Amino acid sequence: MPKLYPLQEANVLPGMNFSGNEIHAMQRAVINLFDRWGVNDAQAAVLLGGIVARTYQRWKVGEYGRVGPDLAARLSNLMGIHKALRLLFKDARRGYGWIKRPNQDFGGHSALHILLGGQLTDLMRVRRYLDANRSAW
Repeated sequence: MPKLYPLQEANVLPGMNFSGNEIHAMQRAVINLFDRWGVNDAQAAVLLGGIVARTYQRWKVGEYGRVGPDLAARLSNLMGIHKALRLLFKDARRGYGWIKRPNQDFGGHSALHILLGGQLTDLMRVRRYLDANRSAW
């Protein structure tokens, strides 16, 4: 009889195995980041994958719920965007403001406009753009 090997747990992305403490830290950081970006609760809900705005409001008072792989990936990408902006701009305020400024590379739209497309790939697109601009190819 052939040897059977266990399969990876369904819906778990490789490299996305965050601990509960890491998830909560990212949730707290995203709340602060959205505040600095001037993102309202409805926009935050879109950026977080279409969660209910009330869920995001609960996060803001420290009531964190379950986070699935998609939301964990979104949180991770948002942290990556924040990190890249901090590395690109010495003045943090300029980095926070960049997110709303029109950008020719985004067809004259702001990065926030792209992010508000609501897809995980929209977050990944902005993160890759920033990563490419901060590293020497």
